[in-house]
Amino acid sequence: MGGVIKPRTPGNVTDGGSPVNRTGSSWSDTVYGGSDSLTSLKAVLSGILHFLSPLLGFEALLLLLRDTDRRLVRLYAVESSVSGIHTMEPLATENDELSALTFEKQQAVTIPDVEHEVRFPSAVSRAKLFGIRSISLAPFRTASGLVGTLGFGSLSRREFSQDDVEMLQRVANGLAPLIEAARLQELARHRESRALRERDQLSVLLEINNLIISYRTPGELITAVSSTLRRWYHHSYTGLWVLTDKSKLRCIGLDFPDGRGLIENITPELDLQQMEKENLLRPHVNSLESIRALPVEVSQSLLEEGITNQVVIPLRTRHRFLGFLSLGSMQQDCFREEDLPLLAQIGGQIALATENALVFQELSQAHEQLKSEKLYLESELYADQNFAEIVGQSQAIKSVLEQVAVVAKSGATVLLLGETGTGKELIARAIHNMSERKGQTFVRLNCAAIPSGLVESELFGHEKGAFTGALTQKIGRFELAHKGTLLLDEVGDIPLELQIKLLRTLQEREFERLGSTRTIKVDVRVVAATNRDLSELIRNGQFREDLFYRLNVFPIRIPPLRERREDIPLLIKHFVALFSRRMRKDIRSIPSETLAKLTRMPWPGNIRELQNVIERAVILTEGETLRAMLPEPETAAPPKKPAPAAPVSKLEDIERTALLEALRRARGRISGPGGAAALLGLKRTTFHSKMHRFNIERSDIWRD
Repeated sequence: MGGVIKPRTPGNVTDGGSPVNRTGSSWSDTVYGGSDSLTSLKAVLSGILHFLSPLLGFEALLLLLRDTDRRLVRLYAVESSVSGIHTMEPLATENDELSALTFEKQQAVTIPDVEHEVRFPSAVSRAKLFGIRSISLAPFRTASGLVGTLGFGSLSRREFSQDDVEMLQRVANGLAPLIEAARLQELARHRESRALRERDQLSVLLEINNLIISYRTPGELITAVSSTLRRWYHHSYTGLWVLTDKSKLRCIGLDFPDGRGLIENITPELDLQQMEKENLLRPHVNSLESIRALPVEVSQSLLEEGITNQVVIPLRTRHRFLGFLSLGSMQQDCFREEDLPLLAQIGGQIALATENALVFQELSQAHEQLKSEKLYLESELYADQNFAEIVGQSQAIKSVLEQVAVVAKSGATVLLLGETGTGKELIARAIHNMSERKGQTFVRLNCAAIPSGLVESELFGHEKGAFTGALTQKIGRFELAHKGTLLLDEVGDIPLELQIKLLRTLQEREFERLGSTRTIKVDVRVVAATNRDLSELIRNGQFREDLFYRLNVFPIRIPPLRERREDIPLLIKHFVALFSRRMRKDIRSIPSETLAKLTRMPWPGNIRELQNVIERAVILTEGETLRAMLPEPETAAPPKKPAPAAPVSKLEDIERTALLEALRRARGRISGPGGAAALLGLKRTTFHSKMHRFNIERSDIWRD
């Protein structure tokens, strides 16, 4: 098809090559709809194609513009009234010979038939994609420097004469200013849209920054941040996972209104070095396929919750890697790569807030622990300490102190064995004070003085609402004794069902509070004490054998007072001086007869009983000489036969006789005021233990 292109409808070309249609209106009226306002480049090209196609006999219009980097040519539009091709996506083309001719040399190029064209293989392949058979390319250049090429294509083979080429070149030159105006306006709209988007992003960042200032806890912060971001993305959940140790993640904040609670329980193990190699420690979007490729413990929970699209933002500060901020959606196209810059900035803000929140939480916990320690130590100041220091020069007490000196610095668990009132707590304090932990807290717990249902709470603490009456969080004795020493007095009275948890804590050095799943690690030295026969308790199924072996690392037997009678005068003088100062009395002498009688007494209550007798004597004394109200001969329960030098067997006979005499005076009643236990200054449980030890039955008190 040669010669000059014939218009398919009446019309001519005027105004320097600007076509005018049959109605007398110019092509610019058609392109812009008769309005002076500019429209998009796509609309301009559509108007040009619609107006010129019937005049010049072509079906496709192509616009190529030199890219700003001056190296690539981008195909900005392809319009066809026949095939319906309509795209505005920039497509990179090679800087080949065709580009050199049209852009550098400004030469028109015609391709009558792409099937037989061998000069421009890249252009030919591109034309075939759009169904174009022949094409004429007319380069243009505007006064402002815009360089481009306008292509007129046909879906059939066509020969282009020199007149055709010149006509199309004039058309291209005439359209160039309008194309440039449309392109500039579209560029302005793009910049305006980008400016508005940046403004909105800054608004979001400012709002999130205000939220960070307003909320201290990670859970509240994540809920507020998620509510703000949901206006942008309409996502399903926002979660914050932090490292609890070197490799394990734990969720500390989650906003998932429609969730079933599966995601919150995700606690994956991380290999940070491997993730660094795989470039996963950067902001990234996970598609449905990527989610399926995650570790099964993570992917299963996400998929069961219906999450098909996810964005993960690593949280870093100058000091450390904290964890991840994760947003997920049930819509597969909710998050895209272009969302990452904004979310990365938000992640930076949340990283700082999270670090501050974690530090604040640590400081709060330390503050609460210090408050608890302060209250505990204040209560200890007013508690009955039994005696202020170890008094004695007997070989028995020296042997105990030698063992204390040996074991104190080792850090081993110590089991103190001895009757009630022998000073087990004082020995435990001596072990603590001679150890490397002496600068830390010494905490004690009398396991027999607490109801069995509350022993676990006292030992390990509880969370608010863990059980009825748990109105606040409570720190247990193990936490109070962190880095210090914990004395478990009367350890044989710990309930059997709690002994396994105590064993695990001693072995693993970790536990969970009541009502919590968070593991707390502690470094505590345990000193256990008991006046009961643990071997017998094991035989009766009342004490775990494995716990006994865990406690019985270094046993120390503390002798009763009857085995160290030479210390009794020293203890009497010590207590007289102590109580005299407290009561502001001036007691300067103790009758030798009183000392002798007190030394010969059996003292089943040991030092505690002696202390009580001396305190009562000081109260009754008015002058400078101690006035002691000693028990009557029958109360003292002297042995039926004189005992030479108080060997152990005879002393046990004395103690058994004292128990029987107390039962006789109390008419067989053990507990309560006036009971046998009260007469001897013993606890009811201790009295029962001694009866069992000496095989005493209540019927024995009526025998001669």
